Amino acid sequence: MDDRSNEPAGPAWFAYRHGGTRLLGVVDPESGTMRSIGAHDELERLASGGLSLEALRLLARVGEPLDPGSIVWDVPVERPSKILGLGRNFVAHAKELGNEVPEEPLFFGKLADTLLPHEGTIRLPHWVQSRIDHEIELCVVLGFDDPDRHGRRYVSRDDAMELVAGYTILNDVTARTIQIDDRNAKKPWLRSKSFDTFCPVGPWVVPRDALDPHALAIDCYVGAEHRQSSNTELMIVDVPGAIEWLSRHTTLRPGDLIAMGTPDGVGPLADGDACVGRIAGIGTLRNRVTREPAPGHGR
Repeated sequence: MDDRSNEPAGPAWFAYRHGGTRLLGVVDPESGTMRSIGAHDELERLASGGLSLEALRLLARVGEPLDPGSIVWDVPVERPSKILGLGRNFVAHAKELGNEVPEEPLFFGKLADTLLPHEGTIRLPHWVQSRIDHEIELCVVLGFDDPDRHGRRYVSRDDAMELVAGYTILNDVTARTIQIDDRNAKKPWLRSKSFDTFCPVGPWVVPRDALDPHALAIDCYVGAEHRQSSNTELMIVDVPGAIEWLSRHTTLRPGDLIAMGTPDGVGPLADGDACVGRIAGIGTLRNRVTREPAPGHGR
């Protein structure tokens, strides 16, 4: 794996913790520097344009330098009102699981406790012995002028990109056997998607203007095995289409996360694995995997 793919396409922002405090930072790939911009509420900044490409270029020149080796990562958005995901948004992925391509966009939600930062540990529930899969995806981070926090509904395709602040990487970890069993029983998918730690995300958020989200190589490695290799140009529903469709059903707000679906090559995770997701121009999301002990048998 080429470590240069860890670099974002331009100045990008991230969150980290120091002494128990959540802080924001900026990475500038051109200068190779990382700087702290202090204790800011990312939702406030996302609702005011404070994390745009232009703003990050200025912030990358100021602030306290950071030692990359000392960073304790946090999720880019700590309190999104929603984590939404598109299902079966790549033809090959739908086929590999024996599913039809949906006639209209198919979406679902993940709970907030699923969020896990870069370098965090995915915990496999002690009682789930069936298959649990990785799913590396492009993640859209919403951010738009919203001083009164009313959000946006019924957004047209032509206006949809105005709601996008930037892009990061998300691993839609899924209890696959539970998902299939629940689907066959005509039950919701929620529990299969929403175990704690089942939504690693980060580390960087690359601003919207820094890249084209519809032409990005996407890869996943588990250990030395290269499992997923595709491109976002193969998404069935593109970013404007997803925003238009979702806004018909729910109010979209700054800080909301939209996972754009995974390509084929999904596969099981096991205790001791290292899962690495990469999207060109955005970076690398790396997480360890462990099986949690049963209650009364350690932490």
